[in-house]
Amino acid sequence: MVRGDGRGGGRYDVAIVGAGPAGLSAALVLARCCREVFVCDAGTPRSAATEVMHGFLTRDGIEPAEFRRLAREELGRYENVALRDARAVDARRAGEAGFAVDLADGERVRARKLLVATGLVDELPPLEGFGEFYGTSVFHCPYCDGYELRGAPLAVYGRGRRAFEMARALTGWSRDLTLVSDGPAGLAPEARRHLERNRIRVVETRVARLAGRDGRLEAVVLADGRALQVRGLFFDTPTRPQSLLAQRVGCRLTKKGGVRCGQYEATDVPGVFVAGNLTKDVQLSIVAAAEGARAAFGIQRSLLREDFERRATGRRRVEHPPVEHAETQARRPRA
Repeated sequence: MVRGDGRGGGRYDVAIVGAGPAGLSAALVLARCCREVFVCDAGTPRSAATEVMHGFLTRDGIEPAEFRRLAREELGRYENVALRDARAVDARRAGEAGFAVDLADGERVRARKLLVATGLVDELPPLEGFGEFYGTSVFHCPYCDGYELRGAPLAVYGRGRRAFEMARALTGWSRDLTLVSDGPAGLAPEARRHLERNRIRVVETRVARLAGRDGRLEAVVLADGRALQVRGLFFDTPTRPQSLLAQRVGCRLTKKGGVRCGQYEATDVPGVFVAGNLTKDVQLSIVAAAEGARAAFGIQRSLLREDFERRATGRRRVEHPPVEHAETQARRPRA
């Protein structure tokens, strides 16, 4: 294996950019594979405003910061893992040796494999009062936070197909729904009919502000003075990557704007893997952790094969899982 110096300098087997559920899970698996692992994180998690995270077996209802603290504590038991609070500003291929990752403090880390797990940033609605309720009664994921608001009157904020799909999804938790589009809803006639037949109201009046107390939403106040009484609001607005490192090293994107990957989270750039929300697949913490573990498996498998062949033949060859694979159990690329 390649040895780092334990302080973030030198060369490593794997560099992981991003220390959320995906990156930390990958680091743990690779640590137990006796690999020298470097992990860096910018400290700007998507869940920063969230009170608690749900749906993670044995950790349902835990605060995101506490989850990350426990994960880092577990990784601290492994002397072959170096974890740095630092932002990666660039990544590129560094010859046959692998990749170079430049940090904001000027340090450069080299590694044979690169895992990008930097996650996404939500483009938040420009609503007065939004910040007061975001993470407590305003959310973007019903699978994460819908249960606590089951049966309650809820608002869906957005327009077009995305808002329609969010409203449809929320019928699993409440049948008292209002789609608030803050202007023309941009809905196809068929979509309007489907919403009407499911008794989902559509309000196209401009929104003045959100109102409530102690972080708990009570009403969506419209520009005409009306107040829609709700206990929660869900939105589905566009997202963007926290970092463009994957694109910098040449990774291609899917139609949804996620990083294209296939078997074992391998991208179409040899040696580069991606896990977590960057793929824009199922965006749950437990799924991100599973993708991180799966990526770690693919990385370890590639490293093992490279080392095995080098010892057998004296030649160096970069081993990389295919993005499309013929095996029955392999996943096809997300598109």
